[in-house]
Formats: sequence, C-alpha cells, structure tokens
Amino acid sequence: MLLRPLNLFIAGTLLLLSAAPLIPMLSGELPVFFLNIVAMQFISLLAVWAVFKRPAWFFWLLAPAFIALPIEIYLQRYFGQGISPHHLGVIIESSPEEAVEFLGNKVWLVGAAALIMIAWFVLGWRAALRTRDLDWTDKSRWVILGLFGIGLALWLYGLKGGVPVSAGSTAPSSALRSMPPRLPAWAQIRIDTEVFGKTWPFGLIVHAYDFWNERKYLSELAEKSSRFKFGAHHDAPADRPEIVIMVIGESSRYDRWSVNGYRRETNPLLGAEANLVSLSDVITSVSATRLSVPVLMSRKPATQSLKAGFSEKSFITAFKEAGFKTWWLSNQMSFGKFDTPVSVFAQEADVRQFANLGSVSRKSNYDEVLLEPLTMAMRDPAPRKLIVLHTLGNHWNYSHRHPREYDKWQPSLYGIDRPAYTSPKLKTPINNSYDNSILYTDWFLSQVIGSLKSSGKLTSLMYISDHGQTLYDGSCNLAFHGHNTQYEFHVPALVWYSDLYRAAYPGKIERLNHNRRAKLSTENIFHSLLDMADIRYPAEQLERSLFSSRLKPHKRYVDSYGWADYDNAVMTGDCREVIDKGKPLVREK
Repeated sequence: MLLRPLNLFIAGTLLLLSAAPLIPMLSGELPVFFLNIVAMQFISLLAVWAVFKRPAWFFWLLAPAFIALPIEIYLQRYFGQGISPHHLGVIIESSPEEAVEFLGNKVWLVGAAALIMIAWFVLGWRAALRTRDLDWTDKSRWVILGLFGIGLALWLYGLKGGVPVSAGSTAPSSALRSMPPRLPAWAQIRIDTEVFGKTWPFGLIVHAYDFWNERKYLSELAEKSSRFKFGAHHDAPADRPEIVIMVIGESSRYDRWSVNGYRRETNPLLGAEANLVSLSDVITSVSATRLSVPVLMSRKPATQSLKAGFSEKSFITAFKEAGFKTWWLSNQMSFGKFDTPVSVFAQEADVRQFANLGSVSRKSNYDEVLLEPLTMAMRDPAPRKLIVLHTLGNHWNYSHRHPREYDKWQPSLYGIDRPAYTSPKLKTPINNSYDNSILYTDWFLSQVIGSLKSSGKLTSLMYISDHGQTLYDGSCNLAFHGHNTQYEFHVPALVWYSDLYRAAYPGKIERLNHNRRAKLSTENIFHSLLDMADIRYPAEQLERSLFSSRLKPHKRYVDSYGWADYDNAVMTGDCREVIDKGKPLVREK
C-alpha cells in the first residue's frame, strides 16, 4: 500500500527538499555539522507530521522551500553557501527591471525553473490530497506528540533562565526566591538556531525571522534620524552636469600600493594617471568595516564608532539635498552583524543595488560586477549624480578577489577553496595573493576612472579603504585584522579629477596638492567629499576638509586598548602594534 505511486511521489518530494543541505557533497565536501543537520531535519519533519496528522494538511508549509530550492542550488553550486537574510533582502528589494537587468540572458532559465517548481508543488499537493495511506492514525502519533510537548515545555522553561540551587550562590536571596530553579543538565533542551537554519525545508523560517529582525533594526535606526537635515545646497548652475564617485575599499593597506612606494608594481594603471593624488597619511580609527564605514560616511565621531546607530544621516542625504541623484552600488552583503550598520546609510540612496550573491570569505562576484550598474547610473538623465561603489576590494580570501589573469605573484592561494589561513606557514602565498588582489583593484579603479573620462563631463572620484591588514609581517605571527596594528590603521586614499573639474575648481586642486601629506583620518572624509563637490551647508566644518585652506590637524584616535592617540603612540615590534605613550581614553559602548 505504501509503495503506491502517489505515496512514493510524496515521499520522494519530501526527501529531495530535505536533501538541499547535502548539495556540497556532490563536490566531495561534507557539510559542517552534518549529523546535527540530518538529526534536526528528521525531528522537525516528524514533529510537523505528528501535529498535522496527514501531509495534505502541512504541504502548504513547503511552498517557500519549492520557490527557494533553485536559488539554494545556484548559491551552493557557484558560491559555496546557502540562502541567507542578505539574499532575501536582494530578492525583495530588487525591482523586476533590476532583476531582469542583473540576470541578463539567464532570466529565461530562471523563469523556466520557477514554472517547474510551481508545477512540482501543485502535483505534490494534489497527490497529498488524493491519498490517505500516509495519515498518521495509530497510537505512536500521540506518544510522539507527548514527547515533543515535554521537550517544548522544558525548552520554554530553560529560556526563563533560572538559578542553580547551591549553597555558594552570590545572588541576593530575594532574587533567588523570585527566579525558578535551573534544570539539571540532563533535562536541559538546547536548540542551535544557526544549525537549524541550515536544515531544509523548515530551516528557512530562521532566515525569514533574521531578515525580519534586520529590517526592523534598519527601520528603527532610520526613524532616529528621519527628521535630520543638513540644509545643504549647491550654487553651481542647476543644468551643469557633474558626477561624483565615492569608492569605499575593503581591507587594503597603504604600503602595498606602488603609488605609495611599494617595491612591487601593484598599481601600473593608477600610476600612469596624471590627475591622481594619493594621500600619504590617512588612518581609520577602527579595523572593522561595520564600525569604520559609518565614521567616514557621516559626522559620527571616531570615539563613538562602537555605539550602534547615529542621530545624523550620511553624506548621501547631503548630496540629495543639494540636488544630486544618488546611487549605492555594492559588492558586499546587505544584512548581517557585519553589514547592517552600513546598510542603514545605504538606505538613504535613491537607487540601491547589492550585486554580491556570495560571501566575503569564500567565493563571490569580482568587483567588476559593479561596472555595468555604474554604466547604467552614468547614463541616467539626472544632471548631477553621486555614485557610491562599495567594493569587496582586498578582503580575505584574497585569491577569490580576482580572476586568474591577475594571479601574477606566485606561489599563491589561487584555486585553493579553504586554505588554512591561520598558519604562518602560508605567509608567502598569502602575501602574494594579497598583492594580486591589489593589482586587480588597480584595474578596477582604472576602469571607473576611464568611465568618468569618457563621459566628457565635470567629474571627480575619491577612494578610501575601510581598514588594512596584518600579514605575518617580519616575525609577527598575526594576520588579517582586529589586532591594533599600524598596518590595519594606515589606509590608502586617493582623489582623481577630470580636466573640467580642474578648470572649474583650480583653488581646490591647489589645496588638495598642498594637503596631500597632511595627517588625516576617516573623520575627514565626510567633510572633504562635500567640499570636493562644492556643497555648502550651515554647519560645515571646513577645518576638516583637505580641499580647504582652513584644514587643521585634529586628534586621531584609534581603537587600541582604549582610544589611543595615534600621533602620540609607539609602534612596537614587527607587528607595529599601536601603544599610546599616555593613557588612552576609555571606550564608550
């Protein structure tokens, strides 16, 4: 009876949907927490079956899994990861026109896959409605329901916390009396939501919940600054075309750029640009993207960078007030603990596109994926434009940041999916791959500059990296970022301008060249970018603009054992760890 075609079709459908986390095994890779995932999938499906009694009554819960399965297969096949809140954001926020533009000739393939999945779902539901052989009617169902009920009660009780009943407790007696006793270890039920999120089909609930939380967080932060205005304006004729591009780099360190004196020619194209000025002494206050980018995008003080949110908006809103149409084109993620604080400001842009379907640590799109959206933005009829390009730049895994033709210095990590990056034994290939990624960044930036040149308009560009990297320098056993080293705080920054820009603002170019060696930080970027575009506002601080004759030095604090004064610090050892000679300021969180 159970081997009837309808029953086999339903069972096969459930098995295929549940097999999505096992897709990496097709390429010989065992999923992390494999046994945990299999166990959670079996238990969750058993629980749903027991509650609803027959598949026909819970089959509709599987509809999101049918829709998401082709996306999961694509992401696993090409990027080595499954669906996340970021991908849900990309799907939900993209308009049909943007989706068609992004997919190109693949749109028909996607449409065909969607029709197949809809047909599969309808056939499965009809099969579930027609058969009663899979109804769970015997007493075992009640036993399973009872066990799940007990487990649910223990889990909910555990969420309340409780205290251990022990003689040595230091909690006040009144608090002990008001709290329930803690369950013994054998009775505690723990659910790892991260692992459950990797299961199918019901693990999608975790991603949907995380996505909802991220959207709520974005909304709350946006509400805090919703009424803020700069009062910005632009005095140039309204019909004069002008394009400003702000490129936010990632994980790039100053001394690996040949335009800054590096022995390897990592910038052969930028080095040939006549109207390019490299800034020699710019630091970031924090070596983390989610904390450093908000500082360079707004007037948020560096010493407040550890605090969530900010009451003001970013330079994007100032440009909008001054009559510029704004774009946020990103090859980074839109949601997540490392990305959401940046997305708060990205939401201010008139047009937002997140092109990265991969991850920052594994396979992803190269930064050139931003060039087509950039071309579309430059063709937009708006006379004044601000286009922000948020790149993946030189983020680990470095060999995933560039195509094969940029694998110049070897041995490298190119072609190695998951190298043991914490091993100093890989020092040489890690450093070679890092330099190769900067060689590709040189090409990418030259392409952006080439687009500005070919426009024949008044154009300018600013680039700055969010933070740098430590790379097993000398005898230093540290790598990547988060180590309070000079290599992570000293970042590359540059300005490029067109001949028309130089003719329109000769004074700004003179002051830019005069201030190219000034002691600057990411706190200068907001003020300098607005001044570069000649945008004025009542509370402007020209003493922070490198285009102004009023530029003044300021305390440059970095997050190193408190807020250390970078210019009153020593750089110790081969790691060049930044240690304040005085007493660092206390961090405020």
